[in-house]
Amino acid sequence: MLRIVSCVVLIALAAPAVAASKAEDCGYQADVVAAVQAARVARVGERKVAEHVADSAPEWPEKYNAVVPLVTPWVYGMKRGEVRNADLAAAWKELCLQQ
Repeated sequence: MLRIVSCVVLIALAAPAVAASKAEDCGYQADVVAAVQAARVARVGERKVAEHVADSAPEWPEKYNAVVPLVTPWVYGMKRGEVRNADLAAAWKELCLQQ
């Protein structure tokens, strides 16, 4: 499932113009995953995640806000204990760099 979501996100973020390096791009994506994970741990409702993340004034470029609704179902589909104890951002970044 992570691979499918990762592919969708990579396609959505592909830019024909000047693009960030792959490492930088994967880092921003991992930051988004970490923000969604933090929202899940903080018990933010799934429907309010995008608003919650936007209100936190994230430090990634605006185009990465499109990743939030793509990874939210993946994070919210896990058990809370799994989300609390896993480093989802590191897992995402590792998979992203392998693409």
